[in-house]
Parts: sequence; C-alpha cells; structure tokens
Amino acid sequence: MREDIAPMPAFLTGGGQTGALMRSLDWSRSALGPPAHWPQSLSAVVGLMLNTSFPMFVAWGPQLSFLYNDAYVEVLGGKHPDAMGRPFHDIWSEIWDDIYPIIELAMAGQSTYHKNLPLAMLRKGFLEQTWFTFSYAPMRDEAGNVSGVYCACTETTEQVLAETHRLHELDRLRQLFYQAPGIIAVLRDANHVFEIANEAYLELIGERGDIIGKPAREVLPDVEGQVFFDLLDRVYASGEPFIGREIPIMLKRSSDGAVEQRYLNFVYQPTRDHLGQVSGIFVEGSDVTDAVLANRALRENEQRLRDLANTIPHMAWMADAGGQLHWYNDRWFDYTGSTPEQLEEGRWLDFIHPDDRALLVAERARGHASGEPYEVKARIRSAQGEYRTYFIRAAPLHDSTGTIVQWFGTDTDVTAIETAQSELRAANRRKDEFLAMLAHELRNPLAPISTAAELLKLTALDEHRVRQTSNIIGRQVAHMTKLVDDLLDVSRVTRGLVTLQEEPLVVGSLVADAVEQVHSLLEDKHHHFTIDAPGESLGIRGDRTRLIQVFSNLLNNAAKYTPANGRITLRLRAVEGQAEIRVEDNGIGIAAPLLPYIFDLFTQAERSPDRSQGGLGLGLALVKSLVELHGGAVWAESGGPGKGSRFTVRLPLVDASAADPAASARQGQAVPAGDGLQLMVVDDNRDAAQTLSMLLEAVGHRVAVSYDASEAIDEAQRCRPALLFLDIGLPDIDGYALARKLRAMPETAGAMLVAVTGYGQPDDKARALAAGFDRHLVKPVRMEEVLALVDEAAARP
Repeated sequence: MREDIAPMPAFLTGGGQTGALMRSLDWSRSALGPPAHWPQSLSAVVGLMLNTSFPMFVAWGPQLSFLYNDAYVEVLGGKHPDAMGRPFHDIWSEIWDDIYPIIELAMAGQSTYHKNLPLAMLRKGFLEQTWFTFSYAPMRDEAGNVSGVYCACTETTEQVLAETHRLHELDRLRQLFYQAPGIIAVLRDANHVFEIANEAYLELIGERGDIIGKPAREVLPDVEGQVFFDLLDRVYASGEPFIGREIPIMLKRSSDGAVEQRYLNFVYQPTRDHLGQVSGIFVEGSDVTDAVLANRALRENEQRLRDLANTIPHMAWMADAGGQLHWYNDRWFDYTGSTPEQLEEGRWLDFIHPDDRALLVAERARGHASGEPYEVKARIRSAQGEYRTYFIRAAPLHDSTGTIVQWFGTDTDVTAIETAQSELRAANRRKDEFLAMLAHELRNPLAPISTAAELLKLTALDEHRVRQTSNIIGRQVAHMTKLVDDLLDVSRVTRGLVTLQEEPLVVGSLVADAVEQVHSLLEDKHHHFTIDAPGESLGIRGDRTRLIQVFSNLLNNAAKYTPANGRITLRLRAVEGQAEIRVEDNGIGIAAPLLPYIFDLFTQAERSPDRSQGGLGLGLALVKSLVELHGGAVWAESGGPGKGSRFTVRLPLVDASAADPAASARQGQAVPAGDGLQLMVVDDNRDAAQTLSMLLEAVGHRVAVSYDASEAIDEAQRCRPALLFLDIGLPDIDGYALARKLRAMPETAGAMLVAVTGYGQPDDKARALAAGFDRHLVKPVRMEEVLALVDEAAARP
C-alpha cells in the first residue's frame, strides 16, 4: 500500500475542526509526512491535544511544523487554517525574535514557563499588543532525541489590561489621597504599620522622616497615653469604626521638641481582607484647631453668637453618575428630620415643595445630560413642616478619563436674603413714592404763594384784598413749614438726637391742646367729634410739646382719612397702670397688607381727591418713635377698607397731683408785643430782611436793616439796638463771628442776640449759643416766636 494513502491513525478519527483539517490535508507534501508514519510520541501528544479544550500546539521536525487543537484557533485568528503543518517561523515571523530563544532552550532539552509575556502579534490584519502565559517542553522521538516542542498557552491580554487599569486607578486614588485637604492614612495589621499617609497627614504630625513601613507607636511616641493608640487597638480588635470630634492631641511637630496642642475630627474605619477579617485601619479626618479655638472664643464671649453659628443651615450631598443620591451630611438630617433609610428609598424629593419639584427635576436632568454644573432655587421642608428657600448648586466629579463618576451639591439657605431683597424693594418703592409725594406737597403751596405775590404787586388792591392775600401766604407758608418740620423731626428722632424736656403732665390738658390744633380741620369736614374721658385726672410724665405732637398727629390722621360728617372719638382711660389714649374713626380703614407697615417711614394710604390735605406719610412714624421715647407703646387696628381705624397709645401713669394742668394754658398764651424798641435785622437775603423789618415796624418798633456784617457793625454803633436778629450765612464774615464782635462792643454788649438760620440741628444751636447768641430760630420764623423774643428783650433792664 502507498504511504500517502495509508490508513488514518486512530487519534484522527475525531478531534473537532482541527482533526477534520488534518484528515483533509495532503500530508505527502508536508515535511512531517503522512500521519501513519509519525513517531509514536508525536501521535500520542497530538491525540491528547486534539481532545483538550486548553490552547495547545506542537512544533515538530527540522522545520518545526505546526500542529494545534481547536482551542488554539482563536489565538491564530486569521492565520487559521493555513497554519496547519506549516513551519513555525512562517506562521509567527513577527514574534520570532521573541520566541526563538525559548524554542532553542526547549530543543536543548530544557522546559520553561513564562507568565504574561508581551507579544506584538499580526493575526487580525493589524499589529496587536498581546500578553500570554505559556510553557515550552521538549518532545523526543523513539530514539530519545529532541525532535520538537510542545506548548500549552493561555492568552492573558484582557487580564493584563484590567490589572494595568486597576494599578492606574489605585495610583490615581493614591494621588487623590496625597492631595486631599483632609488627613488620610492607611494602616495595616495589628501593629498599625503605615502603608499610606498623605501630605495633610505628614504636615499634621510634623518632622518625622519616612514613616511608610513603620508602626504608629514608633513614628509617634509622643502620642502614647493620649487614647489614640488605644482606639486603634479597639477598632482593629472589634471591627467597629470610631468617629472622633474635636479630640485634642499633643504633638511635637518641630525639631525643637516644642509640644503643640491640636484638635482633630477623624474616623478610624477598619478595612478587611478577602476573608472578611480586619486587616488594617483607614484613617480620615481634618485638623479643626482653628475652628475649635474660634468656637471656644465665641462661646466665652457670646453665647448667642455660638448658637447662631451652630444653627446656620448649609447642607451638602452626593449622587452617583446617574443622579441617584447616596449621601447627605448631618445638617440635612438635622434640618429635615429625615432618616438614612428614606434617602436609600429615593424619597428625598418628598422634602421639596410640590410647586418646585418640576423645575428642580428639569434642571437636574439638563445638568446630567450636558455634564455641566446646574443651579436652581427650591423650597425645602424642615422637620417642623416649614418651607425655607435654598440655593442648590451641583457640579460633576470626573475620573482620570473625564468620565463623570458622581455629583457633589450644596443647599444654602437664602430665605433671609430673599426676604431682605423683598423688603429692600418695598422700601425703595416707598422712597420713590415719598419723593413724588414730597414734590407734590411742596408744589401745592407754592402755587397760591406765587399768585398772591403777583397780586401784591398790583397797586390797586384794597385793604381787604391785601389782608386776604396775606392770609393765603401765611397759611401756605405754615403748611410748608409743617412739612419741613416733619422732615427735620423724623431726622432727629431716627438718629436719636431728640432730648425730652420731661415734667409731670395731665393727659386731659395735653389732649385739649392737641384738639385745639386740629379743631379747624374737624370743623371744615363737619366731623362728629367726641371725647370719652374718666372723671379723674390721668397723670403721666413726658415732654409736653412732643406729646401734643403725638396726639394731634393721630387726630389729624383720623380727620384726613374720615369722610365728611364722619365720627371721630377720643377715649381716655387707665389700664393696668398705664394711661390709654385711643383715637377711633369710621373712616376709610386700613387694608390688611398695609397694617403691619403703618408706622414705617413714608407709608401712606392711597390718596383720593377728597383727601387733598396730603402729607408725607411721616406722622405715624413720628408718633411711634416719640411714644417709645416716653417708654410707651402704640398700635393700630382696623377691620379693613371702609371699616374705620383705631390707634391706641399707652404711657406709664404717674401721680396726677404732681402735674400742673394750667401749664398748657400759660404756655399757649401769646405775649403782648413790646413798645417802641430799637431793633436790628441783619440778613444778606434782602426780601427776608425787609419782610421781617416790616413785621416788627407794624407792631410799633424801630428797625434798622443791614445786608452784611461790616455795615451791621457801623449801624449798631449808631443806633444801639436792644435786640438783633442775625443771619448766620453772611457774605463777608459769618453770623458767629459777627455775634462775637457785637458782644465785644460797648454799644451792644448787653443786647439780646438771636440767630436766624436755616440750620436747625442740635449742634447748630449749640454752636450759636457758644458764639454769644441768646436764642436760636430756624427759618421760616414764626410770628409768635419773634414777638415773644421782642417782649423778652423789652423786659430786660
């Protein structure tokens, strides 16, 4: 029988696809020859190989012809099936330089083992970096000579790449540990040997040299006896973590051996091996010395500030790359009263206000889709059921490849800021309304004044029209003066510059004077006004002028906002050791939104044409400030629009017998004008000087007028006036210097000097008195004040 058609060996009757391939090949052209003539050793190895699922091949003969099993087909890639029976070099020429030294060892009779050997293989149409673990063993023929090589191999490319990635990730984590702002260390075994310690940890413990590989007790001998080592031992033995807060530690951080006290927040977290046994301890924490010292100083200096600092709401949280929340800080749980179990169930959205959930969810989705930080405001419910507004900001955290691994967010309470902004907007709105109101109120009296001035220019006016025109001017000037006085009063009161001239007073007398001031307004609108007072007198202590101002403002307010023929009642009574003065009306009432702000500056009810008296919205603010200066209280009540108002003042009662009820009458009496005095007016405003001169001459006095200081000195020496009205803002020298010169002149050393100025602050008055003035008047001056000073000058020796 021919050799090339000899019977097929038994080991080739099966063998999968490579066995079938061997049966189909024309082995007569191969260097191996027909399988029937193969050595027994080769046939045995090939038979074993074909029935094994592990990748194997045999290289036999002088040309190292290649035989392999099915499992090795995947290693060959595109080189199968042409590789069967071909020389080793022809198949793996690209790795021949790497493999041939190993083959030589095998052909020399030496077996070798190689783990994760890198090989650049061309098997899929491109050069590919691979890794293999394999063994090479020599194969002998029947004569005992090495005739081939046997190899069992495993491709470990995926495992090598995975391990490389793991090592890179571990290195990245190490770098994160090293760069982390908090202290981090990893200790192993029961001796707590340092495996990792980041820069923050090394900075904390100071100059210790290389600590890696050394036990903690050897590295930190000065810490012995300070509970830290005992805690490490306990955590290692029990497997239970330990959390320390503001724990003091004494450390020698410098080479000079000085002991320094620091405070730490830290966690001892046990780590476990693959069997679940504790193998070490992870240490994480932070040096909170500065915070502890600051808090200690805060506690020592101000308990209230400490409580406030401890309750400032600021929450933080983390979520995975998909947005699933998996961690919240303690402040979240403290504020919401929620539990970690609720967080695990994904119920965090339950604490968001229902009206804000859609926006929050949408912004989260947008941020997660784009990978960009997102910001949103939402109301979060507290444990008590209260909703507060929080500014929520979240940013992604990436790994070394740029992939988002989780999200970090903060929730900051901005409720107070939003409230303040709302109040600021309201205050600005009231300010703008006030400025518009002020312009309106100042323009209103200017129109009749201007018209009256034009009328007075006409020579054909009779005495009646002159008097009528003069009355118009007087009323409008009085109205403007009241506006300016209110502004100045508000300024003085709000800055704490008002000094009360307190004395025992009878409430009934004060009310009578206040009613007298608003009597004409009550009559003009035909109001039905009544006073409901007890039979006995109620005594209080206070400043008569300021309290009359309080009650007249309340009555004036009631009259302005009560329609014609309305009812106004003033009630007096004693309540719990206090005098209660209540002004009630059936006027337009106060809307509920306005009521809490009724005593604020510039607050005023809506105007309507029938309330033409106007005003600046300052009266009630003055009332509140002045009442509180007297140790009292004031409040407003109303049933709403159209249901009237009630303003109540309460002031501490005193013995009424100590008060002088006649003082009001004496204080309000006009003083008769003096007779034939020589007076002098000095003012660079000629109109102001001439009108005051005309007033004084009209009541029977002689008046000299000067428009600057030098002229005034000459005129005063000539006429020797008993009383001089001096403007402060003169063109050559000011009124203070002029007053000092007049005091030094024998002709005017005993004269009465009165400063007349537009500056009415307390320090202006004090400066005038220091310069030698006897009195200080604020423009525009009132006639009764001028005449009273003239009478006082006349009474002087």
